[in-house]
Amino acid sequence: MKALLVDDERLARNELRRLLAAHPEIAVVGEAADAGEARERMAALHPDLLFLDVQMPGDDGFALLESLEPPLPRVIFTTAYDEFAVKAFEFNALDYLLKPVDPARLAAALEKLAGRGGGGTVPASDRPARLAPEDKVFVREGERCWFVELKAIRLMESEGNYTRLHFGDAQPQLFRSLNAMEERLDPRTFFRANRRQIINLAWIDRIEPWFSGGLLVHLQGGAKVELSRRQAQAFRERMSL
Repeated sequence: MKALLVDDERLARNELRRLLAAHPEIAVVGEAADAGEARERMAALHPDLLFLDVQMPGDDGFALLESLEPPLPRVIFTTAYDEFAVKAFEFNALDYLLKPVDPARLAAALEKLAGRGGGGTVPASDRPARLAPEDKVFVREGERCWFVELKAIRLMESEGNYTRLHFGDAQPQLFRSLNAMEERLDPRTFFRANRRQIINLAWIDRIEPWFSGGLLVHLQGGAKVELSRRQAQAFRERMSL
């Protein structure tokens, strides 16, 4: 698995590289000292995993992630501050390590990575089966339960390790990340509009041009979803004759 180290402190990057030497399954392919440099390295190296500091000159680690188009690499935050942990997991972070990084905690984080299928190509026999639009998913929130057909779900939104579903008048949470949901969805029916949202193509009411070459999708029911220029291009390519 290819990893990129993003931290404005050279000594911190060196120490992390030293610790990762004990994990031959992780290949450190590059380093970056700030968000701008990280974007350049990511475009050139296509890492599978980011070791990401939070506070850096210019854009912080969260702003960097917000600027990226899906699919995103796995992210392990490495920081000296514990107050950003909750926000980190809202970005589906694999783990949150405090500096100085403890070797045992690093090993535990990498075990999570292996458990979530982050390394290499997953054999077809091990991939979760795609769900058909007529398949149903069980959703429970508090005392309420639903058994809803996928085709009735018009919008899915990431909320950390949860996904909020929109169907009918209900908006319950499913205890599954948006990335995990995407792996089960038929791409002919569902489209990853941006980092936080997946839309059901059958529920599109109309589309209008948006800023910087993007698109604004209006769904039946009133929701509006923005597609960046990159995702708008992917949408056009998929949906055009």
